[in-house]
Amino acid sequence: MAYLNVDEIETALQSLAAEYPELTELIELPHPTHEDRRTRCLRIGADPDRNGVLLLGGVHAREWVPPDALVSLAADLLEAGTLGTGLVYGNHQVPAERVQQVLGGTNLYVFACVNPDGRHHSQTVEPMWRKNRRPHPAGGICTGVDVNRNFDFLWDHTALFHPDADVATSADPCDRRQVYRGPSAASEPETRNVVHLLDTRPGIRWHVDVHSYVPVILHNWGSDEHQTTDPEQNFRNPDFDGLRGIPGDTAYREYLPAADLDDEVALGTAMSDAIRQVRGDEYPVTPAFGGLYPTSGASDDYAYSRHFTDPSRSRVLGFTIECAHSFQPPWAEAEDVIREVSAALLALAAEVAERAGSDGRTAAAGLH
Repeated sequence: MAYLNVDEIETALQSLAAEYPELTELIELPHPTHEDRRTRCLRIGADPDRNGVLLLGGVHAREWVPPDALVSLAADLLEAGTLGTGLVYGNHQVPAERVQQVLGGTNLYVFACVNPDGRHHSQTVEPMWRKNRRPHPAGGICTGVDVNRNFDFLWDHTALFHPDADVATSADPCDRRQVYRGPSAASEPETRNVVHLLDTRPGIRWHVDVHSYVPVILHNWGSDEHQTTDPEQNFRNPDFDGLRGIPGDTAYREYLPAADLDDEVALGTAMSDAIRQVRGDEYPVTPAFGGLYPTSGASDDYAYSRHFTDPSRSRVLGFTIECAHSFQPPWAEAEDVIREVSAALLALAAEVAERAGSDGRTAAAGLH
């Protein structure tokens, strides 16, 4: 076996939709990439009106495992659901009734490869390529935007973060770290396709962006340490512009309602426990700010922030799974990582399906 290329990923999603029409919907996304590729999202679930989980893979081009993991999960879930069997990932078992619970109680929106231009470039030209392929007159490293710095959440880091905050983004297209944020928030078609799903599918209430390669499960926020007592300290309040992003200080910490924090920790722990059962790997659950580094324009924080910016939008709890121990592990190792990711995402899906009432709306206090 070998990693899927971008054409194989899209073909796999189309084939699954054709083979399991009663359990799937193939969603054509509206924005072609800079190299004119079209992408699709596969919704999996018996009831399209149920709440759901948006799963992203391949946002960063050089991270080869996540798209394969999402395609594999989709195929496993649909086959097991149709045959009435369970699933086994290493030492982790998903009983048949749990599979049916997921398919009947929630929807998984599988956007397996958000950034196909970048993945193609990484797999054929430059393995460590991270960004998309937005053209730039200088070419080379100046080509491209880091899609996971392009979302409309504290995007203008130079104005909104403390000057000494080590925010992992850049306004320089030629930044050698490949973290260029783009010319404006949501400038990129890949970003806008994710936004389209969130805009048009209000039943999406959970968001997981699968990356590599620091084994960890991250939850909101990535902009600063969180606190649950002072709602005035929030990303929309200009009084705190220029103060964000310094660890250990008290000048600013991002407000996170206590009920949402409890839910994120509980769901993250369910995913971590499932991963541990596969082969003993530890994926600690931690806020994104403390787990990696300060970020702006990231998909998980954007998805969660939307409800605060516009209360008519669905509240979407945001997670990032950092899987694997390298960007492109040998295939035998990649298969084990795929099992871990699959176990984690099915554990999350089963947890949220359990919380769903008869109308498909979650009954959990923090998830309204």
